[in-house]
Amino acid sequence: MKFKLRTLLATAASVCVLASAQAQSPAPIKIGFMAELSGPQGVLGQDQYDGFMMVVERNGGKLGGTPVQVLREDSQLKPEVAVQLAQKLIEKEKVSIITGITFSNVMMAVHKPITDKEVFLIGSNGGPAPIAGAQCSPYQFIVSWQNDMQSEVVGKYAADKGYKRVVALAPNYQAGKDYIAGFKRFYKGELVDEVYTPLNQQDFSAELTQLAASKPDAVFVFYPGGLGVNFVRQYQQAGLMGKIPLLSTGTNDGSTLPAIKDAALGAISGSFWGPDFNNPASKKFVEDFEKKFNRIPSQYAAQSYDAALLLDSAIAKVKGNVANKKEFMAALKAADFSSVRGNFRFNNNNFPVQDMPVFEVAKDAKGRVSMKMVAIPLRNHQDAYHQLCALK
Repeated sequence: MKFKLRTLLATAASVCVLASAQAQSPAPIKIGFMAELSGPQGVLGQDQYDGFMMVVERNGGKLGGTPVQVLREDSQLKPEVAVQLAQKLIEKEKVSIITGITFSNVMMAVHKPITDKEVFLIGSNGGPAPIAGAQCSPYQFIVSWQNDMQSEVVGKYAADKGYKRVVALAPNYQAGKDYIAGFKRFYKGELVDEVYTPLNQQDFSAELTQLAASKPDAVFVFYPGGLGVNFVRQYQQAGLMGKIPLLSTGTNDGSTLPAIKDAALGAISGSFWGPDFNNPASKKFVEDFEKKFNRIPSQYAAQSYDAALLLDSAIAKVKGNVANKKEFMAALKAADFSSVRGNFRFNNNNFPVQDMPVFEVAKDAKGRVSMKMVAIPLRNHQDAYHQLCALK
């Protein structure tokens, strides 16, 4: 009888311990990751995903000490598809956070459906002007940049170089318009022409013929992903590289240079970060990324890596309780993490305040085509729309 009693007591104790352990083990935080993961622009979304998952995998599937489940979705560069995916992630999967978002037309489509549901939107690429200004939300935290910032620094560089006549080209969608607007804001010379090409246009021979005829002092372009590969190759083949300086944003970087290679040498690009940054966080990121993927990381990977670091810090601050939205919002706003770019803080509109350098496409110490920082024309730079945002 005593033996049976001891057995029953031991079994009951084991059940209690197991139940206690299960009660203490938090349910995974569901995070929706949405980006362009197919087609010519798929390399951008893949780099975002790779950068984000580096942090998750390094932490053993956790962020902030809490298990996370990352649900990966391809928005296919189709705003209507992205809206459906956002609804699925929110209503069916019950995600607390959505991150990624590559293109600005997709961001404009999903921003309101996500933030109106009080789901946290941690953007790691697209930063269109409207959501930095009057359409801002306390549930948005854009870790990359406001679109204009990357071209504003190129406009300042062009002004500093004394270029008098410039032609600008970009795809005909929100980001293209933002980038050219940003360039014009800081460039003080004559903009001879601004050309908006269809978003899916791959052949730029007509535009390049017109460029050669107009003979500007420089050309400014924004062509991301596969568009940039095609444009720069065709620019070089037309004999314009080295003849008319090519200034760019989101065109020559780690996502496109493996395909463009030497054809881009000498081109100038504006960005928030480059692989030659010398701070500890950036050096570790580059080292780990190259070891894992055997390639130089792009800015898309870097800013998504920062997005994961931001979530890692904020989730730790609330001890995994992201349901306490007020506290989680404050933890995100604090941005208490070591960014690959060095200095980082959120402005009132939850867009970054940060230094903006320019880079030249050049060979690195290993003989690879990469980015070399040549100047920092804008320091502690704020976007042009933050005063239109009602957030404080």
